[in-house]
Amino acid sequence: MAKITVLGSGGWGIALALTAHRNGCDVTLWSPFKEEVELLKEKRTNEKLLKDVYIPEEINITDDLSLVEGNTLTIIAVPSIAVREVANKLSRYKNLGIVVNVSKGLEKGSLKRLSQIICEEIPNSPVVVLSGPSHAEEVAREIPTSLVAAGNSLAAAEAVQSIMSNDSLRIYTSNDLIGVELGGALKNVIAIASGFCDGIGLGDNSKAALITRGLAEMSRLGIVMGAKEYTFAGLAGIGDLVVTCTSRHSRNNRFGYMVGSGVSVSDALKEVGTVEGYYAVQIAHDLSLKYNVELPIIEECYKVMYENKPISEIVNNLMRRPKGRER
Repeated sequence: MAKITVLGSGGWGIALALTAHRNGCDVTLWSPFKEEVELLKEKRTNEKLLKDVYIPEEINITDDLSLVEGNTLTIIAVPSIAVREVANKLSRYKNLGIVVNVSKGLEKGSLKRLSQIICEEIPNSPVVVLSGPSHAEEVAREIPTSLVAAGNSLAAAEAVQSIMSNDSLRIYTSNDLIGVELGGALKNVIAIASGFCDGIGLGDNSKAALITRGLAEMSRLGIVMGAKEYTFAGLAGIGDLVVTCTSRHSRNNRFGYMVGSGVSVSDALKEVGTVEGYYAVQIAHDLSLKYNVELPIIEECYKVMYENKPISEIVNNLMRRPKGRER
């Protein structure tokens, strides 16, 4: 029986814990917050994030990180800004099994991918990234979903595939760790822009153009950073982009809609909670400067969120850019 600890008791962490439990694994769900642990033990549900989704009694809920010892998989499902801290805490333990990161983002300042951070903090454990179009609300309810497991070790990715796959979760493997991670991080920025579209009352034509050209920007940056172009045509690219840009399950999309509707950036952040695209847009802006890559949609989003640019100016600025060939 595989022994799995899921670090992070948000919607995605709970959904993955439920999946592993259904697959017959010995599952522990960890949170660093004692009050949250006690509430989850009492209620056996996260009413805010996964209403009416029950956490079976067989899933252990704890704030004791030492239970990761002897794991088959250690799954990191915390916000991207907490990944380094959590990985650092894990570094004191010796037998974590395969470390699986499901957080989507990049590190501010260093501009590093999350797998790079984890490898720095835990150099002796294989690391796999699990990503793709996957709303926690649907995975928790066993609605068919497909993901991609990527790692420098194909054997490690295949192990994750074997352990976590079931009739409602189909997992593919990939050796393009860079592309899978960048797809997961950058699509959140385009999802915010998609929310802008809805908030200011644009139509389907506008959103289709935004998603398509947003994918081009993701691919353009990814390729210069070492990713494979085909990855952006897969689950971690267009798949994750479409689901995040078209659903109110997405916090990024919901945040963008609120800002497009006239809510201030600060108030929208308070209302929605963790918005990974808010952090990712600043890092993507810095990466575009570092690699000298043109990212017009991402740049306009950055100006709205960090330079207080009126959202009404975005459309004209993008539509009036110099004419060119599609690429």
